[in-house]
Amino acid sequence: MTAIDAHTFFAAKLAHEIDAADLAAARSSGTAPIVVDTRSAAAWDQGHLPGALHIPGTHLPERAGRDLPDRDADIVVYCWGPGCNGATKAAFTLSGMGYRRVRELIGGFEYWAREGLSIVTTRGRTRRAADDLTAVIPTGFDARAQA
Repeated sequence: MTAIDAHTFFAAKLAHEIDAADLAAARSSGTAPIVVDTRSAAAWDQGHLPGALHIPGTHLPERAGRDLPDRDADIVVYCWGPGCNGATKAAFTLSGMGYRRVRELIGGFEYWAREGLSIVTTRGRTRRAADDLTAVIPTGFDARAQA
């Protein structure tokens, strides 16, 4: 592989992926993409990103046109985490349907929650304590107080 091949590969990877910190920053800045949770109803109820649309991956072909009418919209899809390829399948489906700006959330719901970012469950909005393997934990920070 040449340096140009590597550079092209990484440019494409960055164009089609986003991590939890960058997604949180985009949401805070008001430039939030449309976020789509592709998991089951039970997984959605267990916890999801605030403001996400729930479209299970198997329902994308029939619901995308109605729920995601703008094929030029910035869309981020996610599933459980790194051990799940549901978001990859969803991004593949949407891009095949003509959606031009589809990205996959690296680490999925798992890393969003592990970084101490806000989630919504059937009991309401909350945060888990940040995992020091995925996020820097400020001294004296209480994630529950930030929910």
